[in-house]
Amino acid sequence: MKKIISTLTLMALFANAHFLTLIPSNDNIEDKKDSKIKLDAMFIHPFEQSGMNMEKPKGIFVNNNKNSLELKETKKFNNKAWESSYLIEKPGIYKFFVQPEPYFEESEGLFISHVPKVVVSAFGIEEGWDKPIGLKYEIVPLTKPFAIYAGNIFQAAVLKDGKPEANIEVEVELYNEFGLKAPTNSHITQSVKTDKNGIFSFVLNHKGWWGFAALIEEGEKELNGKKYPIENGALLWLKAY
Repeated sequence: MKKIISTLTLMALFANAHFLTLIPSNDNIEDKKDSKIKLDAMFIHPFEQSGMNMEKPKGIFVNNNKNSLELKETKKFNNKAWESSYLIEKPGIYKFFVQPEPYFEESEGLFISHVPKVVVSAFGIEEGWDKPIGLKYEIVPLTKPFAIYAGNIFQAAVLKDGKPEANIEVEVELYNEFGLKAPTNSHITQSVKTDKNGIFSFVLNHKGWWGFAALIEEGEKELNGKKYPIENGALLWLKAY
């Protein structure tokens, strides 16, 4: 019986995805009183609302990897997390992202290196939300990501080195602040795949923050004299209203 329980527990762990999460206090700034936004970065299971320790990232950046923001250690779901803030002073599109330190997942025998991105519109400017930052692995929205209703279809392209990637699995989870219960473990993390043009579609069937993680296994990193594969994640967070 103990062996059966252990096997079931292990299966449950594998069914639940890790998401490096980046959520701003606002994704659409219209009033100057809201122009200072707070950014929370955490390594979590979004639907289950449980966390893991997140080591200090290389940085939280805005628009490019030269514009880093000040980091402050905090706690999310009783685990180490990070926060920052940014004062938006001009109209525009602001793309925030996190460059983490790779995390070794012993149960899966690989390193996880996820780079989450979120797009914020400020003071009515909307041009440029569909342009890539230039990350090695990146999700580029094809649907305006800061003006989405629950029930809308969201589309995006997965890029690697700026080129579309076909047949890539994209994991999707709701940041479940609502106490929703999944009917089975399989329903916690949704999965879709990119088509031949690197495009995927997903219906956002509930309000709230949604995370999309395009997973590309490539490269190796050494630990204790042994090399392990790296799971590179291009992540995008957006809010449905």
